Amino acid sequence: MDKMPAWADAVLVPLISLLLAAILSALVILAIGENPIEAFNLMVEGALMRSAGWGYTLYYATNFIFTGLAVSVAFHAKLFNIGGEGQATIGGLGVALICLYIPWPHWSLALIGAALGAAAFGALWALIPAYLQAKRGSHIVITTIMFNFIAAALLNYVLVNLLKPAGQMDPASPIFPAATHLPTFQDMFATDAMPLFRGSPGNVTFFLAILACFAVWLLIWRTRLGYEIRALGHSESAARYAGISPVRTIVIAMLISGGLAGLMATNTAMGEAERLVMNATEGAGFIGIAVALMGRNHPIGVFLAAILFGFLYQGGAELALWTNIPRELIVVIQALVILFTGALDNMVRTPLERVFVAMRKERA
Repeated sequence: MDKMPAWADAVLVPLISLLLAAILSALVILAIGENPIEAFNLMVEGALMRSAGWGYTLYYATNFIFTGLAVSVAFHAKLFNIGGEGQATIGGLGVALICLYIPWPHWSLALIGAALGAAAFGALWALIPAYLQAKRGSHIVITTIMFNFIAAALLNYVLVNLLKPAGQMDPASPIFPAATHLPTFQDMFATDAMPLFRGSPGNVTFFLAILACFAVWLLIWRTRLGYEIRALGHSESAARYAGISPVRTIVIAMLISGGLAGLMATNTAMGEAERLVMNATEGAGFIGIAVALMGRNHPIGVFLAAILFGFLYQGGAELALWTNIPRELIVVIQALVILFTGALDNMVRTPLERVFVAMRKERA
């Protein structure tokens, strides 16, 4: 019998972990001479109380949804894909080639093409680490970390030597054609009477991220392939006994994971910058790990955790702008959230399990 109900594991444990991280963050803010209540109010005001703030929050959340889903799919196969950063980087290259060299008549068709290109390039970048893990036993953590650096170097070479327009100093591709520019939230929802989302980069790819959440749920819990991925993650020997090929399942799970990470580039390259630039991922591949951990590798949890980290990113920018709290403190807060929801998970889980076991015995 489970020591704790599923709802408590999915909701109560992350919530308490988040509360502990918030308390410790408040103490850090107090230590540098600032008021934590005022700081929190400013974060809420800047990230949630204005439509422009929501636009930025959802823009960041879109990146984290894609990378969080990428990590969660690999986790279900007991694989730690830490290469989302590199896969998203190469996914951006796929977006740029699709947008620059195919004449698209409308942004909707361009988005479909770019999404397929981004997913294909991200999946291909995950293929070699997947093969090395499945066939050679090379640890997926090591190979995917190495491929992050290779991806950055490759993108640098392509931008500087192949895609950068003549005479341009900035290492970036040309601006994508106007037909590929995606509608922002301001384009979609603003009116003359209500100028919503003014200046924010949130765009239609947010809805693509929601669609990806539903697709991952469908894959993992409603398909034979999803069952094979979860079976492998629970026990490789049992999966072999059931006729499931570990090599095939590892490779397919990593291809899907890499494709999801690559999809992030539709938001950064196509939706926001409208060209391919260096360092567009800005650490979102690594934040995806925390998002997946906090979301318990479930698409709904990933979505909610991505919104939280989007709030932290935008709220942190507001703190850096209007207070003496440095922007780096938000990195500390994110680290505390990761610490309590990941490394110190059992510190919260074990006492809760004891509470629920005691309650069950008392009822019995």
